[in-house]
Amino acid sequence: MSNGLLKYALRALRSEPARPLPQVRMSNRRFGQWFKWLSPGLSVKRWLFVSAAGVLLCGLGIAIWSRQTPVFRLGQFISETLSLVTQLIPNYVSGPLVALVGLLLVLWGHTRSLNTLTDVLMPEGDEELVDRLMTHRRLNRGPRIVAIGGGTGLSTLLRGLKQYSTNITAIVTVADDGGSSGRLRREIGVLPPGDIRNCLAALANEEKLLTELFQYRFQAGNGLSGHSFGNLFLTVMTEVTGDLERAIAAISKVLAVQGQVLPSTLSDIQLWAELEDGRLIKGESNITEANGKIVNIGCTPSHPPALPRVLEAIEKADLIIIGPGSLYTSIIPNLLVPEIVEAIARSKVPSVYVCNIMTQPGETQGYTVSDHIRAIDAATGGRPIFDVVLMQRHVPSASTLIKYSQENSHPVYFDREAVMRQGRRAILANVMEEDAATGYVRHDSDRLARVLLRWYGRIQGL
Repeated sequence: MSNGLLKYALRALRSEPARPLPQVRMSNRRFGQWFKWLSPGLSVKRWLFVSAAGVLLCGLGIAIWSRQTPVFRLGQFISETLSLVTQLIPNYVSGPLVALVGLLLVLWGHTRSLNTLTDVLMPEGDEELVDRLMTHRRLNRGPRIVAIGGGTGLSTLLRGLKQYSTNITAIVTVADDGGSSGRLRREIGVLPPGDIRNCLAALANEEKLLTELFQYRFQAGNGLSGHSFGNLFLTVMTEVTGDLERAIAAISKVLAVQGQVLPSTLSDIQLWAELEDGRLIKGESNITEANGKIVNIGCTPSHPPALPRVLEAIEKADLIIIGPGSLYTSIIPNLLVPEIVEAIARSKVPSVYVCNIMTQPGETQGYTVSDHIRAIDAATGGRPIFDVVLMQRHVPSASTLIKYSQENSHPVYFDREAVMRQGRRAILANVMEEDAATGYVRHDSDRLARVLLRWYGRIQGL
């Protein structure tokens, strides 16, 4: 007996863990190495299968060449085997039994395949795969919607629209010069990312988490304090990719954004406004703070070029929605781009203006619905760019009205006759949400989108 076998036997008698024999270790290691080739993800098994198929075909070719009639022999073997089986087990038993086994294998294979796809595509496991596929198909067939605006109003609208279509284009103003966006604009020279950030978060799949992440503001840090993470993220991507349009496209892929977000122009525009008392106010944030009545508004440079993809989206749109949002600082800045106004005016598709629920001090104090329309018509040079205006039907609660009145803000009054004289039709619907905690009102995303899509479907005969 060799020394190796003797040591192995002594360890076994003393109940000690025995080391594998060298030959055993080598065999196990070799077996393990071969087994690794069957691990998933190596893209090797398919080629091993192809090689095995090639060996079989080579053998088949040699057999045919030597006139061994392999097909006949194989058929004869199968026939004899089946005859033997039917002799042992009657065909009225063996036939259904084999069919049942085959059916079970098919069901098992399909079930495991669907489970694998579900685990990959939907790791959260909170929805059936077929439901997700049907939703994906429905959203891809949704209407091509262009939404124009800025601020929180546009992101609120987008949050509801993405439940009905993924063919959404948000056209966002780049006139903001206040807060974190204004600081980045002055210090780094990038276009203001704030409104774009809000729209990207609203259209993202993981909207809640991304909204919290993008809205997070640094509370400390030299130079960081007051900045939101989303603004810094967009700024860095703009520096890396070369311009804001490429940065938005790259971020949209990472966040799985449903639709696209586009700046109305890549020009560094600055808003200015003439007030009734003769003052000329420059800068978007200064206009509201001036707290005067605006009689004229424009931008520098005076005729900024539109982004080509913006014009393409308007040309292909099935529905154009303007607003909601601050009239002079969120909506009209997009309309100061002449090419956008011309593209909307040429379009033959339905267009609707979503009017604000409450007046805004410093911008629309004392405005009625017709005043909002008149301001938009003035900005577009008298060219009507929408057919219908959507208004909130009911006024807010008494406690909310009292809170707003203290801030010199009131519900926008619907002066029906004046609106009709302007050639517009009106939609009255309850699209308001009251925040009991803060006492403020805003448009409800789901109600607003549902009303707009229902109106669109009705005029399209859908």
